[in-house]
Amino acid sequence: MKKIIFALAVFISQFVADAQIKTPQASPRAIVSQMVGLTEVELNYSRPGAKGRPVFGNLVPFGKLWRTGANENTTISFSDDVIIDGKTLKKGKYALYSVPRIESWDIIFYTSTDNWGLPQEFDEAKVALRTTVKEEALSKPVESLTINISGLDTSSAFLEIFWENSSVALKFEVPTQKTAMASIEKVLGGPTANDYYSAANFLFQSNTDIAKSLVYVNKSLELSKDKPFWFLRLKSLIQAKQGDKSGAIETAKLSMEAAEEAKNQDYVKMNRDSIAEWSKK
Repeated sequence: MKKIIFALAVFISQFVADAQIKTPQASPRAIVSQMVGLTEVELNYSRPGAKGRPVFGNLVPFGKLWRTGANENTTISFSDDVIIDGKTLKKGKYALYSVPRIESWDIIFYTSTDNWGLPQEFDEAKVALRTTVKEEALSKPVESLTINISGLDTSSAFLEIFWENSSVALKFEVPTQKTAMASIEKVLGGPTANDYYSAANFLFQSNTDIAKSLVYVNKSLELSKDKPFWFLRLKSLIQAKQGDKSGAIETAKLSMEAAEEAKNQDYVKMNRDSIAEWSKK
């Protein structure tokens, strides 16, 4: 009898566990993961809605500390040190707080990230960085709080916050050049043709050191038996950028021939178009 009662109790408890009611959150959670250059950035926040309520100056008072979201801390993490407003923010995870005002917002990166909303006692010693950004009015209202990473290039991006009729954008810079060069120097201790090509392509695309990019692409061709058409294509572009149009044309012809053999019509066309452009007086 006891065994029957025990089994019945287990069955009922399992039924109750399975029958828990699920409802949507009032402020659903959002996660934004973004690579900026070589730096990983992740946002984790809850998105309250305006729901017909006036937000800034009412639901979110002006001049007071705001959690910049709902529920537990809004957080942002960086895999590398970043530069904000000329100041260094160390890599790591931070709670994102703000102080909205009519014409500007204070943005605060706070080292303690385990608070529900605001800390019971705000500790200035835990402020890793504080800066002020200009507030911009939106032409069309945003119903749900939106935080994202935009305006990407290889060395910087913007942390943007939109809600109701307001928006702010905070620029941060990432150490792509330093990280890439460290990687390049490390790999080039025993580089392959592809390593030299990658290094040359990075320097060319970032317009950092064109002379060195030519050295690297020449190294890639020296180490390559087949002289790939994409290696030659990059060399021709570097030569053209340096003003060596005749050298660029000769290299582009070699690239075009190799591309024709490989039946890669895209590179054939790119080289043909470049040759025509560089041949103009």
